[in-house]
Amino acid sequence: MTLRDRLWPGLRARSIWLEAFLALLSLGTVVAGAATPEARIVGDVVLGLGAAVLTLLLLLFRRRAPLLPFALSAAVSLVSPALTAGMVITAYAVGRYVDRWPVRIGAGIVGGVAVAQPWTLGGWNQWVGGIAGVALVIVLPGALGVWQRTRAALVAALTERAARAEAERELMAREAVLTERTRIAREMHDAVGHRVSLMVLQAGAIEVAAADRQRVEQLAAHVQSAGRQALEELRQMVGVLRADEGAPLAPQPGLESLDALVEQSRAAGMHVELRAPGPVAVDPSVGRAAYRIVQEALTNVTKHAPGAQVCVAVERRAGELAVRVVNGPAREPAPDVPSGGYGLVGLGERVRTLDGRLDAGPRLDGGFAVEAVLPA
Repeated sequence: MTLRDRLWPGLRARSIWLEAFLALLSLGTVVAGAATPEARIVGDVVLGLGAAVLTLLLLLFRRRAPLLPFALSAAVSLVSPALTAGMVITAYAVGRYVDRWPVRIGAGIVGGVAVAQPWTLGGWNQWVGGIAGVALVIVLPGALGVWQRTRAALVAALTERAARAEAERELMAREAVLTERTRIAREMHDAVGHRVSLMVLQAGAIEVAAADRQRVEQLAAHVQSAGRQALEELRQMVGVLRADEGAPLAPQPGLESLDALVEQSRAAGMHVELRAPGPVAVDPSVGRAAYRIVQEALTNVTKHAPGAQVCVAVERRAGELAVRVVNGPAREPAPDVPSGGYGLVGLGERVRTLDGRLDAGPRLDGGFAVEAVLPA
């Protein structure tokens, strides 16, 4: 740490030059006061020593400990009334750098007594002049110092608030990006994962039915159709991510698409029973969530319980929509299909965003059940 950092911590060169100028200005008033010996009651040696100490205190402690030069200025004012520049400078410093009002008030009283010297006042004219001197030398500089301190604190608070608001905006933007990435990943997992699982299931069925040419052609057509749909959905999602206005867009599936979803699963060789009422009027977000729940449950059946009987039930209740997908135990060996384990996690996130609840777990007969209740 350099000597400058020790004497004036945190001050720039311009502020240090300002401190030096104010100290020299105070010293200049001593020279001016020495030209009027009738205005002082001490000798030149004492006056010079007091002025030198005051100059040093102003140079080093005006900001860090303003009460020290203020007290010495008051003492000098008592013995040399002509020397008031030091009082003006130190009164401003007390108001600017002292934060306790009792200390400010006490310093103001001491300075007022030192400047006015009431024991020397006689008539009303002298009292008015003394009070005016106190107002000009003590009150006005002190008030300016308090105002400047308040203004600096306000600017600092506003700057801190702006920085905090900017940090919060950046955090919200990052959270929004993360939320959107999670949503896109969930949509890709639900849509594309289901198609690919059906393709794997159908490819396995082709291998089993290799001797039946008609069955092989039928399953191959299903595989081709599922592959095209998967590619189309991928193209739509990538187009949205790239903000491609020419990307083909399609409405998101809802409850009205459950029949087609079940038919696709049956065509892939699954044994699915659908129990659903007629057209149900629900919020589109609820309909999409119900569709994705059934889709993910059927995808899990193709991965973990091939050949199992599946029952899909949709029930409209008072103020809610219940979706239940139950499958029995597997009847065939499970295919070696990679799984990230995020399907049910994504369903849970989707249901929670709608203030619903999701229950998923194994059954005693070796099957699995997924049940969701969504507000509708």
